[in-house]
Amino acid sequence: MSTVSPARTVSAPVAAPPSASGRTAVDWRIRFVLLSLIWGFSFLLIKVGTEGYAPFQVTFGRLFFGTAVLAVAIVIRRERLPRGARTWAHLAVAALLLNAAPFSLFAFAEQTIPSTLAGICNATSPLWGMALSLVALSEDRPTRRRVAGLGLGFLGVLTVLGVWQGFSGLDFRGTALALLASLCYPVGWIYLRRTLGRTGHSALAMTGSQLAVATVELAVVTPLFTSLPASFPVAPLLAVAALGALGTGVALLLQYGLVTEVGPTTAQMVTYFVPVIATAAGVALLGENIGWNTPVGAVVVLAGAALTQSRPRGRGRNGAPVQS
Repeated sequence: MSTVSPARTVSAPVAAPPSASGRTAVDWRIRFVLLSLIWGFSFLLIKVGTEGYAPFQVTFGRLFFGTAVLAVAIVIRRERLPRGARTWAHLAVAALLLNAAPFSLFAFAEQTIPSTLAGICNATSPLWGMALSLVALSEDRPTRRRVAGLGLGFLGVLTVLGVWQGFSGLDFRGTALALLASLCYPVGWIYLRRTLGRTGHSALAMTGSQLAVATVELAVVTPLFTSLPASFPVAPLLAVAALGALGTGVALLLQYGLVTEVGPTTAQMVTYFVPVIATAAGVALLGENIGWNTPVGAVVVLAGAALTQSRPRGRGRNGAPVQS
């Protein structure tokens, strides 16, 4: 893995940069839009999935189908999987922080909060990442612009939550779980950066292995806290399958291609489209109601996140796009 700043990532569980390859037949702009749509609709799919299955079951299905897609890609590309107990132990921790925990937290959160709010909470990850990186990564020095972005971003969070109304009508538990999920991602990225920064393996091999470990983790946890469903409703099952195969598997493959072709700085701009699409999908397809403070606050959050990811001229930028 190259030195990737968690301050500029949200949730893409990539442990190494993809190797350079030629351009694909589909223009990168089309793939960028497709990736934005896939990750934006992920919150709607989580919501539909939890209407028929327990949160841990939704997460297990998501990881299972996502791992299956990456496993096929690994076989086709003949990627070499990592070896060594130490590497796999670090992957197990990364899988917990970047996949098992946040995916489960979002599923639990969306039992009581709208998918629109969950999508906006996900957009706070760059803010958490910037705050944590200032403490955990000595090379990430604070600047006035980044500190201002951090303050602006959290002002946007308070706007979304309607602080002037005393948080009236807000589900604290669900919102807290969604914000905690967004916090897991930069924590996981800092851990990856410190432990698996240079493994020599491709992003596809490392991420596929990480997702496989996360699937095993959920395979152990799920039976302990849930019982086998009495029925298998089709719509939620299809939502979980799409969430895993598209929102996790295919989306990561699209991400690799974008990072390789146009660089992480451009690819990470997906971050700013995901909450917009999540909000539109929740309102249009699920009939979720939002007040004026939700879109206004979301814009403020994204503006703050953009500032925290800014760099003075003349300095290089590393980063990675996001995943819901």
